[in-house]
Amino acid sequence: MSLPIQNGVDKDLSLVQTTWAAILNPIVNSPTNQMNLLKAIPVTTGVNVINHLLGRKMQGWQILDIDASATYYRSAPLNNLTLTLTFSAPANITLGVF
Repeated sequence: MSLPIQNGVDKDLSLVQTTWAAILNPIVNSPTNQMNLLKAIPVTTGVNVINHLLGRKMQGWQILDIDASATYYRSAPLNNLTLTLTFSAPANITLGVF
């Protein structure tokens, strides 16, 4: 999604629109702005495979909330269907995927 630019004869308006689009389009198109929020996911000690529901290869992930003290890391390459995370303790997480 990009900001629309209205074509017209006003050169000042065209310049303003072009400048705004150049500044704002990278922010609007950032992958984190299209993040899916997966809430209340229970994870166990060890490897956990989570369906990310994006319908495409994911670009990244963030744990936004966790209710226990645990270390975690991604333990398989990113793919079109799942995210594989390994945890040091059981927990419930809120996960942002993009």
